[in-house]
Amino acid sequence: MTDLLSRMADDLIGRVSGPMKFRLLLQPLMAAALAIRSGLKDAREEKPPYFWAMFHDPAHRAEMVRDGWKSVGRVFILAVVLDAVYQFIVFRRFYPVEALLVAVVLALVPYLLIRGPANRLARRRHQGSETWQEETSNRR
Repeated sequence: MTDLLSRMADDLIGRVSGPMKFRLLLQPLMAAALAIRSGLKDAREEKPPYFWAMFHDPAHRAEMVRDGWKSVGRVFILAVVLDAVYQFIVFRRFYPVEALLVAVVLALVPYLLIRGPANRLARRRHQGSETWQEETSNRR
């Protein structure tokens, strides 16, 4: 078991300097862009911040998971496929647990961390613009 964990740690660290390292930046950027888009949509629809609501609104949790998966699912699958290609190039084998772990880190984590703050920032900006518009119209 210790050998397995040390091999996995070495394999995961090796991805940083190995071939196809561009995906370590590209995939989180894609997930972030999708999270921002979804967060802006949530703000327009006056939905609560995504990650917070996942834990505090069990009645809508399944619907929220489907919506999140619909947004980031392709990036997650692409992350698994690209990691599989990387593994075949470097190791000549496929380690599915490593591929899933990499996909979670590169796609799901950035998406979950960015969607809620994007929603909050868009709401604050929208509320601020309404206040500003009211103030300027009252001056006239």
